[in-house]
Amino acid sequence: MIRTTSDLGLAARQGYDAIIDVRSPGEFAQDHIPGAINLPVLDDAQRAEVGTMFVQRSKFLARRIGAAYVAHNIAGHLQAALADRDGYFRPLVYCWRGGQRSGAMVTVMEQVGWPVTRLEGGYQTWRRKVVADLYGRDARADMALKLVLLDGYTGSGKTGILQRLSQEGVQTIDLEALAAHRGSLFGATPVAQPGQKLFESRIAEALDCLDRTQPIVVEAESSRIGNLTLPPALWAAMKVAPRIEVTVPIEARVALVLNDYQAIGADVEALEAALRRLPRHHSREAIAGWITAAREGRLAELVTDLMLQHYDPAYRRGANARRPALATVALNGTSERDLSDGATQVARAVAPGPGPAQGPFQA
Repeated sequence: MIRTTSDLGLAARQGYDAIIDVRSPGEFAQDHIPGAINLPVLDDAQRAEVGTMFVQRSKFLARRIGAAYVAHNIAGHLQAALADRDGYFRPLVYCWRGGQRSGAMVTVMEQVGWPVTRLEGGYQTWRRKVVADLYGRDARADMALKLVLLDGYTGSGKTGILQRLSQEGVQTIDLEALAAHRGSLFGATPVAQPGQKLFESRIAEALDCLDRTQPIVVEAESSRIGNLTLPPALWAAMKVAPRIEVTVPIEARVALVLNDYQAIGADVEALEAALRRLPRHHSREAIAGWITAAREGRLAELVTDLMLQHYDPAYRRGANARRPALATVALNGTSERDLSDGATQVARAVAPGPGPAQGPFQA
């Protein structure tokens, strides 16, 4: 008898050797259970063909042709992606709503002899969990996280420090990594941003993996990262979180930005397009001057001007809305040694101390 489950808690998901999404690649790209692998029983073109045939021509013909595609594709997976799996392989299989596509895959896998489990309700069960976790009635209470914001001017090395905190035993959420965007007007990366649903799945997964009784450091962000929006409950928790401010001399900040944003710096058209999207309070003359600097390759001059005239004033304007810093991490630069030292200082600042009022969450 084929096993079924609706339990998608972290421990339950980690109990499977693989989570297999049998939907089409297009559906998988929009969103999926984190860590799942895509073994489609119908590819995008086949799914469209069968669906159109079902509606416009003949349900019987659609089922017959669809069954042939499904059988062929499952055979291919058995001979390729699943070829090295032994008899103890324990997969969880799902489709859109726990229907025919996952049913076909688990039937074959069960006949092979694998202890396969089918997800009741399919992907929609996962999506309901994500929505409940991030947007449900109790989301704000559930988001009572011990967040600490890593704050500072653009180019201060906050992302580099965040990435090194795990070596210090500190929990983090790298929202920019989850969003595939550096969080500024020029923050696009070579990797396309995920859709909003996949972004939310990544956040839900990150939260599931954390101990919410311990501090969690996140980089200070706006409510939007590129084209994506932070869930309101998470954004509300970030707005009231204590913060640690990182300070670095402007020369080092400029050098870090020039290094981190090499891709857009080399793409003059993309850089010019980003400059044209700057807020309207900048004069036409200023923007024209920055575009000229970009075209002429005067990138250090351009970055310095943008910091002094755009990013730094914007950071200062938001000062009234920010809580006082619980600590300041002053670095001389943004070298590997500087960033490692910064991570050590942050770890000390968030660690519970021996006294009655040590650390940001000690009563």
